[in-house]
Amino acid sequence: MAIHVKNLNYYYGDFPALKNVTFSVATGNFFIIIGPNGSGKTTLLKVMAGILKSQTDQLEILNRPVDHYSRKALARTIAFVPQMIPVDFPFSVTEIVLMGRSPYLGMLGLEQEKDLEIAKQALTFTGVEHLAHRKLDQLSGGEQQRVFVAKAICQEPEIILLDEPTASLDLAHQVRLMDLMEKLKNERGITVVMVSHDVNLAAMYGDRLLLLDKGEIVNLGAPKEVLTFQTLEQVYGCTLLVDESPLGNSPRVTPVPRKYMT
Repeated sequence: MAIHVKNLNYYYGDFPALKNVTFSVATGNFFIIIGPNGSGKTTLLKVMAGILKSQTDQLEILNRPVDHYSRKALARTIAFVPQMIPVDFPFSVTEIVLMGRSPYLGMLGLEQEKDLEIAKQALTFTGVEHLAHRKLDQLSGGEQQRVFVAKAICQEPEIILLDEPTASLDLAHQVRLMDLMEKLKNERGITVVMVSHDVNLAAMYGDRLLLLDKGEIVNLGAPKEVLTFQTLEQVYGCTLLVDESPLGNSPRVTPVPRKYMT
């Protein structure tokens, strides 16, 4: 099991952001967390990444309690790609990607030939090798996102956590990024855990979905089990149409504008 969470609680002061959350993520799964704004998705992801420490501390990574990992060992196991990434620093793409080697470097922090080769492979895998010498602030949003995924791959993790990586991307870049995540899962066996607002992307790509609302699990399972009309209307508080996608065996969710309601 890649991740196991049991009776997880997290508070911001007196406010319960997560309440008795229990679930597991199987190794090699593409696991997507969905839910409305304020449901606790990002908080849950940060707890799994070890950025936030839960009050209950019942979290296992690869069948070991998370507090049994040193910071360096955890960084070699899990890579975290946040939603908001500052891009106003004057680093090249290669320099950014090489930052993913930090958990493996010695006291002097100097990269060896092996580190440079791993970075080159990560750039090639994500399709940004032609941008290697460009500055980060010279790239489009989609290119920047792939660079930070390359940095995560450069950590050689067994698990990658991503917080809404498609939120600011156009349709073409959304699909390219999701295809890249599926490629990581299929070709490298990496467990991918992602927070997403887009339930249709989640339906097409996710092996399992976790639906959160107000810090609690509403549903957990395959897309067809989670994305039901009754559940989604209750959680999102709007009128929805749920039918089968014309692409195949996954549900499709369509918000219904008021002007179409009779």
